[in-house]
Amino acid sequence: MLEIVVLGNDIDAALRVAEAVGGVALVADRNDQRDVEFRTIVRASVDDLGLLESAADVASYVCFGRIICQRDRPATRGQASPGFTAAFGLVRHPDLTHAQADAHWRDVHAPLALTHHAAMWDYTQLSIVDTIEVKSPSLPPLDGIALCAFRTMDDLKTKFFNNDESRQAIISDVSSFADGRRSPQRLVATEFTF
Repeated sequence: MLEIVVLGNDIDAALRVAEAVGGVALVADRNDQRDVEFRTIVRASVDDLGLLESAADVASYVCFGRIICQRDRPATRGQASPGFTAAFGLVRHPDLTHAQADAHWRDVHAPLALTHHAAMWDYTQLSIVDTIEVKSPSLPPLDGIALCAFRTMDDLKTKFFNNDESRQAIISDVSSFADGRRSPQRLVATEFTF
């Protein structure tokens, strides 16, 4: 499904906008002081970009959302969804086109991720179809955003990979289609669905 995805740094604006448009907000912990390129993601199916503007102080995109696996507990509208999400901005490998990197991410990496991230209970790939606007000069051109959710923060921290072999398999595969040096640092977020 096509949707508008905006990145920002204002947690209150992201929550307000997502609620107003019936979207989804992923927001960082307010106490997280890490220097990251963005602290919020808002996803919405709207035809008026102006509705999302106050939450889009970093960048705006048109994305195709692919649900690879879905959590077994539904979200309660307006409340924090169960679990925690690691959001990874994806910059394609310099030797690949967007289409080539995206096909690998979808067809090769997704099945590997399901195998090697056994504790992951929700996984969505947001493939960037069009960049609307990038306001932050520090943000590299993104090809996608991976949303990898886990039941607990402990699962995210200690069970992201099944074991050392899984870690190596994922790192090796990611390096074949993504540029790890240019891809933004991950955002650890709580999801709110409106």
